[in-house]
Amino acid sequence: MRLLRTAGAATLFLSPATFATNNPLTPGKLEADIRTEELQNVLWNLNHIAVTHGGNRAFGEPGYKASLDFILERAQTRFHNEFDTVVQPFNHTYGKTNQIKVTGPEGEDVFVISPLYNPATPLPDGITAPLVDTPVDDERGSACFPDQWEGVDVKGKLVLVKRGICAVADKSALAKERGALGVILYNEQPGTNIVVPTLGAESIGKTVPIGIIPLEVGQSWKSRLADGEEVTVHLLVDSISDTRETWNIIAETKQGDPDKVIMLGAHLDSVQAGAGINDDGSGTAALLEILTAVRRYDGFPHKIRFAWWAAEESGLVGSLYYTSHLTEEEADRIKYYFNYDMIGSPHPDFEIASDGNSGVGPQLLEEYLVEQGKEIVHGGFGSGSDFVGFLELGIPSTALHTGAGAPFDECYHQACDDLDNINWEALTVNAKAAARAAARLANSLEGVPPRKKTSLNLHTRRGVVQNFRKWASLAEEASHGHTCSHTGKRVVV
Repeated sequence: MRLLRTAGAATLFLSPATFATNNPLTPGKLEADIRTEELQNVLWNLNHIAVTHGGNRAFGEPGYKASLDFILERAQTRFHNEFDTVVQPFNHTYGKTNQIKVTGPEGEDVFVISPLYNPATPLPDGITAPLVDTPVDDERGSACFPDQWEGVDVKGKLVLVKRGICAVADKSALAKERGALGVILYNEQPGTNIVVPTLGAESIGKTVPIGIIPLEVGQSWKSRLADGEEVTVHLLVDSISDTRETWNIIAETKQGDPDKVIMLGAHLDSVQAGAGINDDGSGTAALLEILTAVRRYDGFPHKIRFAWWAAEESGLVGSLYYTSHLTEEEADRIKYYFNYDMIGSPHPDFEIASDGNSGVGPQLLEEYLVEQGKEIVHGGFGSGSDFVGFLELGIPSTALHTGAGAPFDECYHQACDDLDNINWEALTVNAKAAARAAARLANSLEGVPPRKKTSLNLHTRRGVVQNFRKWASLAEEASHGHTCSHTGKRVVV
């Protein structure tokens, strides 16, 4: 695992030291240390970083590096006596749409958004071509399977497709295979509050340019095509892609047994559309305030490790990089993983994700939240957040989430995900629940199941190849299915 030691920080895996127990860590003490005003201060700083660095904190953008430096200033610089902090660098494909434009048959400008990793049209002219319709299938998904394209001549044309069910990249790849010049994808919900999907870096070269337009416009054009009209549309996509370096942050208490680690994770990056204050400034702030509080206490037998993941919005890239590079011994040391992604949604739905190997973790979160009068929703993990790699390794895990998209967070993946997009009471109570759970497991592993291990021999050539393919497959599914949600297998499509 490639880790860089930050200034003033020791290696991450130290032998346990002996500490005097003058102020023992307890769930009650850690809960009391979490205060709304301090969470607000963290999120004010993250929002300010976005405002002064191009409007976002996304992977590959200046705002992400500034966010990284903000976390390091506290974990590494101020608290280096209590924590060992490392930065884990890696490279990933960066994509950005500089301009996207759709012009309708009467020359009208149409509201349009671009998915991440959208390929460019020919520049500077773009594509002007007749529009051809595809059948709607709301059960299997429109244009998701080859048989749904039978009898539809899309060669040299722009193709009109309804969004939904399967990944946007799948629809676009099928269009490319059949000679379409581009896809005009109309949203499955009315209005212009359209969630931005990602095609995934691995889709580069496999898809055609896409413009995502409102449902109402798509239905209007579909009706005109059904009446036999020729509808000519213009699509312009000016986009770039290159390889850029980014970084995870891992901070761990000096105290505690290095063979018994409790881990808390949240992603640090935002989408390119905005500051990402709920998604996932909320989880970032909770972890930073728990870290700040933990430093005051001693005597706990297990290490607490905090992780801020990079490039989550590009497909869980940072957490998958970290988990895929853990050795068996390093994975064994992680006894539990908590994931906190979007825990301050304006209209919160308090959802705890778990599976048959989650053990006591969900119960610890639920008990406190129920005491605070919250109604809990239980769900599965899906493939939408940074727990994926930990689950693949069989590490017991749980996750807390308050909802993405309407009605929970209508600013999800939008520019309006700023300081006005936080339910401060929900964020505070969730951060306190997270603090209590961390303190409990830092003192006792009672109720924590053993890691579920696979029998694959990673030292054989076959084992290495299969392991590589497994993680590549996870990364591809994560990029197409990324939504920062948890129940079932929700995907942004």
